[in-house]
Amino acid sequence: MQLISTISLWIVPVIIGTILLYSAWKKIPAYEHFVEGGKEGIKIAVSIIPFLVGMLVAITVFRTSGALDFFIQFIRPLLEVLGVPAEIVPLALIRPISGNAALGLMSDILSVHGPDSLIGRLASTIQGSTDTTFYVLTVYFGAVGIKKMGDALKVGLLADLVGISAAIIIVTLMFSS
Repeated sequence: MQLISTISLWIVPVIIGTILLYSAWKKIPAYEHFVEGGKEGIKIAVSIIPFLVGMLVAITVFRTSGALDFFIQFIRPLLEVLGVPAEIVPLALIRPISGNAALGLMSDILSVHGPDSLIGRLASTIQGSTDTTFYVLTVYFGAVGIKKMGDALKVGLLADLVGISAAIIIVTLMFSS
């Protein structure tokens, strides 16, 4: 355990030092490249603002319209048969759309059920085993101008489904009494 702590403390400084030493050895202007990368990063950040606003509006409409609650009530019988707590469904649905919204939902779940409950552990595992697929596609593909993202969407959503399913199975096997 002490070895892992020591490695985690030193890994980033060692990587940065290695990059700087390599740059000096190859006579590459590392600082100038760093500044240029920063400028490019700011341009990309500004260009993705419309995509972010669109995503946030869509999420807010979905939650406040009651569509999310209606959907959960509709599938509740199936969830009970499968042994899946209905409380994690909003997290499973929102996580591929927005990391911040999913983090807010997970915080709510943890405050209501506790971090050591089955639902709390399940929410934490889903949060860590899935990605923000729609966010990634919208923001990053939009920023570089990729219009055809159908296959990437399918693979991303499949990966999210596998992550959610694996989280449910593993957490249930490990922590249900």
